[in-house]
Amino acid sequence: MPKNWHLLSYDTDSVYGTATEKAYKELLKGKKSTPVIVAVIDSGIDTTHEDLKAVLWTNPREIPGNGKDDDGNGYIDDVHGWNFLGGKDGSSVKEDSEEAAREYYRIKNQYGNPDSALNKDSKEYAYWQKLQQKIEKPNTEYKMQYKTMAKLQENVNKCESILRTYLGKEDFTVPQLDSIQTTNQDVLLARNFMTRLLKSAGDEPATFSDFKMEFDAYMDDLKRKAESTTVPPNENREKIIGDNLEDINDNKYGNNDLMGNFGFHGTHVSGIIGAVRNNGVGIDGIADNVRIMAVKVVPDGDERDKDVALGIRYAVDNGAQIINMSFGKPFSPHKDWVDDAVRYAEKKGVLLIHAAGNDGSDNDSVANYPNPVYADSTVATNFITVGATSTGRGNDKVAGFSNYGKKSVDLFAPGVQIYSTIPGGNKYGSASGTSMAAPVVAGVAALVLSYYPELSAAQLKYVLEKSASPLPDSTTSVKKPGTQDEQVEFADLSITGGMVNAYDALKLAATLKGENVKKKQHKTKMKAVRKN
Repeated sequence: MPKNWHLLSYDTDSVYGTATEKAYKELLKGKKSTPVIVAVIDSGIDTTHEDLKAVLWTNPREIPGNGKDDDGNGYIDDVHGWNFLGGKDGSSVKEDSEEAAREYYRIKNQYGNPDSALNKDSKEYAYWQKLQQKIEKPNTEYKMQYKTMAKLQENVNKCESILRTYLGKEDFTVPQLDSIQTTNQDVLLARNFMTRLLKSAGDEPATFSDFKMEFDAYMDDLKRKAESTTVPPNENREKIIGDNLEDINDNKYGNNDLMGNFGFHGTHVSGIIGAVRNNGVGIDGIADNVRIMAVKVVPDGDERDKDVALGIRYAVDNGAQIINMSFGKPFSPHKDWVDDAVRYAEKKGVLLIHAAGNDGSDNDSVANYPNPVYADSTVATNFITVGATSTGRGNDKVAGFSNYGKKSVDLFAPGVQIYSTIPGGNKYGSASGTSMAAPVVAGVAALVLSYYPELSAAQLKYVLEKSASPLPDSTTSVKKPGTQDEQVEFADLSITGGMVNAYDALKLAATLKGENVKKKQHKTKMKAVRKN
């Protein structure tokens, strides 16, 4: 599988790509573009990476390293963005709790025994029951699961050490394992174990390192869930940041350390959008004239509504035209704060692109936040929710982990084994998730906007959704995400029934004229009104 498969076309490469390279060759030669600022609200970015440092947004009103708030926005030395997880001493919150655990303890501490104190017919009691179902029984299951998986992790680490020593390599692939011929029983056992493990990992990872990154992230998440009823949910936050979590106006906190020791996710997302093209190293991003603004709000655990809301506002106030949000959670106690920020972005003409989630569930019936539905049931016109498709070469045309929703997910994009930048010495690796599909759409949006800068956020949304295409090999029925073999029409998994297509989006943008777009967009909006 080509490492840049998500940029390719089905007609030439037989993969479910975005036809980005085709667009550059056939539609964009000789055309001029204008820079587009894309804010990546995420876990941080490796600002020293060879494929990213040239495309970082730089605050023109801030003097680097002078320890002063030159632009008067309350954030000192925010040269390339801001870290809302930072402490005054330069540290950052790396691990935080799940939102469900925070809400569980909030209500439990407030009422002592909520089962007795709350009115059984009240919405708050129904909310408490939902939290109990999320925390109490699953916590026991997570503990047992983590104990079992920890043994597997020990075996993985042991076999990794044996194979690296034998092969003399830091990384290896299944074909390299298959080629091992030896009488050393330890090596043979390690080879057989690791081969089976890699081949059983769904869409087979390109290398062991690709598998290990996703496996370790899974283990970290599992550990966090197993500890959700034993670790105080606000402990790290209070120690490091010390802000008032219940006051949205207490907003001048954080620091300018944009990576810290956990910028993998945001670095990977950023490379998908705009890694320097045609520089002879690493990878090519989707957009060729982009500036990446780093806004760090996502820890290992659930992001806080307060940080998300302030992150959106920071991005908007500093000129972002597109905001990528590859995160999400099932509870949002301060959704009103986030909604106000989304409205602010909508008013300022900024497009928000959000990952649908990786639970294999229907967002029409299972809550996933943030979302574009306001308290009054109106829907933001500047919000796109993205599900993930696979390469198209295997049995799973849609990623088995992807969330979906006929009323709540706008479109799909490549999200399996996407190769991109990772932190720590100009490295690269693959990752999967709707977290990767969202920046594919953000990259296409930035590409279109850079060549057609007159488009508004609503118009850009219209272009991306109207040009979304059916699966290119004419497949209509696909395996429903989250199931073993249940079939469903691909067209019923999202509002558009399609996947993003850079080539078609650029062609459509070229045909549009101001008022004509507004009329068409209005009609689309009326058809796509969604209820919470």
